[in-house]
Amino acid sequence: MSVGLTVPARPQANITVTEVLDQAREAEEAGAASIWFSQLPSGHDALVLAALAGQVTSRAEIGTSVVPIYPRHPLALAAAARTASEASGGRFTLGIGLGAKNFLEPVYGTPYPPPVRHLREYLTVLRALFAGEQVDFSGSTVEAHLSEPAPAAPISVIVAAMGPQALRVTGELADGTLPYLASPRALSNLIVPGIGPGKRVIAAVPAVVTSDVDAVREIAARELGFYGSIPSYQRVLKEGGVENAAELVLIGDEETVAAGVRRYFDAGATDVLLTQTALHTDEDRRRTWRLTGELNSSGS
Repeated sequence: MSVGLTVPARPQANITVTEVLDQAREAEEAGAASIWFSQLPSGHDALVLAALAGQVTSRAEIGTSVVPIYPRHPLALAAAARTASEASGGRFTLGIGLGAKNFLEPVYGTPYPPPVRHLREYLTVLRALFAGEQVDFSGSTVEAHLSEPAPAAPISVIVAAMGPQALRVTGELADGTLPYLASPRALSNLIVPGIGPGKRVIAAVPAVVTSDVDAVREIAARELGFYGSIPSYQRVLKEGGVENAAELVLIGDEETVAAGVRRYFDAGATDVLLTQTALHTDEDRRRTWRLTGELNSSGS
């Protein structure tokens, strides 16, 4: 049983790099098994934060949750991942995702490639790069030519895959998946059988330990409502038997949230990653982080 945390625990626009690293230290001290950094089109770079966090922590796994592969070239991404891995003493896991066309394409202004084909080609190049192999690849969405690659680097690659085709490619070419807003039912019915045996399934789950349940539910409904407009999330929410993302936020006292976390493990998750822990007050966030450590210590 492994329970991790996302950092920073509040919007990136309102936090400095120094504060992010302070939170990374605090997360490790609280007992988080892993610490993950998200990537937005604006704000801090998740891979740089991961590399820096690797220098101020000593035990926890460090990961990205997740870096969209569009529009970053795999050669550039691999170089940044190698840096983060070395900076963390090999504790780094590269989490990548396809992103959402309707959000990313208008931001970057370049055509969004066919997602499943792009994922397959991208992972093919990444695997060769991390294996220290010569890369001479010409695909329909990715082209990479490198006659003298860097030495092999044992970097684990996790994909935020939730659709059947993306899960199939991930099962073939990556080390696991990191689904977000996939309920226990969606995990057991779709994610776990879709990726196949022997792979990590890291369920990213919004969670807040609080005594003000109604206030947090109201905030969650407001903050997570837009996921219902993204086709990939619409499908996984429907598969999970819920109408909106806010229904999946674990809210309540320590016992309530812990029971919710255990349901994800019972459904086949190998790891649980708690997200949105700062939806309400900083004290609630600290309570949630303390619970993370307690769950890892108890192994239950």
